[in-house]
Amino acid sequence: MNRLSLTPFRSLLLAPILLLISACSGDPATGPVEVTWDRDNCNRCMMALSDRNHSAQIRGGRQHKPHTFDDIGCALIWLEEQPWREQAETEIWVNSHTDGGWLDARQAHYVRITHTPMNYGFSAQPNSSAESVDFVTMRQAIFQQEAAYHASLKARLQHRQEEANRP
Repeated sequence: MNRLSLTPFRSLLLAPILLLISACSGDPATGPVEVTWDRDNCNRCMMALSDRNHSAQIRGGRQHKPHTFDDIGCALIWLEEQPWREQAETEIWVNSHTDGGWLDARQAHYVRITHTPMNYGFSAQPNSSAESVDFVTMRQAIFQQEAAYHASLKARLQHRQEEANRP
């Protein structure tokens, strides 16, 4: 048998081995991935993920890659800039403030608190309560808060410019 005739046979033998190796990569195809606390960074603000009760993850895009965030607010604002944000396969995960476990962010319930890593002020929990809101309401509040912040920042910058231009 010549060497060329073994090439297809070798490919058949190597294919299962390559599949086994890729399966051992540790990154599941869906769901949240393990976070290395105080080492992994937020994909939006680059702050280290250290709060085990307020972090978030988004999995999506062409390769369904996981992205980590220190606050659900950072996650949602970052997602808004992605061309694949509306795809049905896009997953959003958030830590429960009650036990730190991962929850599907769209199914979770949110309560207002005074402090989260980026001060968006929402904590996720698995069950509804008298004080909780749903994902859509929480998302709208985050975008309103972000718009108000940017309007305030713009006004302050404009005021500084006017002050600098006074004789």
